[in-house]
Amino acid sequence: MPFNVNGILCTLALLLLWRAEELAEACSCAPVHPQQAFCNADVVIRAKVVGESEVDTGNDIYGNPIKRIQYEVKQIKMFKGPTQDINAIFTAPMSAVCGVTLDVAGKKEYLISGKSEANGRMHVTLCDYIMPWDSLSSTQKKGLTQRYQMGCECKIVRCPSLPCEISAPEECLWTDMMIEKQVHGRQANHYACVKRADGSCSWYRGIASPKKEFLDADDP
Repeated sequence: MPFNVNGILCTLALLLLWRAEELAEACSCAPVHPQQAFCNADVVIRAKVVGESEVDTGNDIYGNPIKRIQYEVKQIKMFKGPTQDINAIFTAPMSAVCGVTLDVAGKKEYLISGKSEANGRMHVTLCDYIMPWDSLSSTQKKGLTQRYQMGCECKIVRCPSLPCEISAPEECLWTDMMIEKQVHGRQANHYACVKRADGSCSWYRGIASPKKEFLDADDP
């Protein structure tokens, strides 16, 4: 049988391209409203990152070490989570497997949401809501202390294209991607979906007088 070097090289090239595409597609996250991210998270904090290191956190089924990035953080405020302050945040070592890259100079403050771990630690991925604190609107900052928690029993329904509608009274229709073609649009930046006295949910701005703040209802 003739030894076909070109054929082998082509096969290897295809395998490498397939593997690269697999890694690129390995982390895929659906857009979420900041309120959804708050309600889904175990922990939500405002913090500065002051250090970074790569650590072993056990072995996989083949005995190979599992690497994670450990960020040392200085917690400024906890909006949701355990009574103990968060001092370390863990994430995967690559963005292809949903690892998060944070500025470790200690000058930038972040809003960080994620899953709780023991002993003042948490784990984050690219699918968690992580934003520079200065990029948040005043309404989003207010939502972290009150409004978002009030709406955790509500359901925010994403509307990527028409037609779309709510199917239950406890739902709010999120139209930023359809109307403004972006995730961080008017509803994400300036509204919370909160429950009213009758059990239904509606968008609420939380700054002007209540009757003017609702897009489709009165004050809850």
